[in-house]
Amino acid sequence: MAEYFERKDLEDFSNGRLGEHGKDLWDKFLGYYGPVFQEGELTTREKNLIALAVAHAVSCPYCIEAYTTASLESGYTTEQMMEAVHVASAITGGAVLAHGVQMTKLAEELEF
Repeated sequence: MAEYFERKDLEDFSNGRLGEHGKDLWDKFLGYYGPVFQEGELTTREKNLIALAVAHAVSCPYCIEAYTTASLESGYTTEQMMEAVHVASAITGGAVLAHGVQMTKLAEELEF
C-alpha cells in the first residue's frame, strides 16, 4: 500500500462498498447517518460546517475531504471554513489543557 490515505478510497464509503461485509450494520448506520444531515433544527448547510470542524478534530482525512466539498457546495467560503477549523482547534487544545487538572492532582498526590 503506497499511501494510507488515498482520495479514491472515499468512494468506497459513498458507493456502499463498505457494506459488503456486515450489510445489516452498514444499512443501520446509513439509516442513521443520512437523516442526521437532513434539514432539522439546523440546516444541512450548518451541519456540513459542523461536520467539517469535527472532521478536523478527529483527524479523518476522508471526512475532511467530504465536508470540505459539502461546505463549499453549501456556499461557505474558505475563510469561513478555516474559522470553523480554528474553533475545532481551540476546543481540542482546550480539552487537552483541561486534562492537565488530572495530571496536576495526581502529581501533587504522588510528589516525592
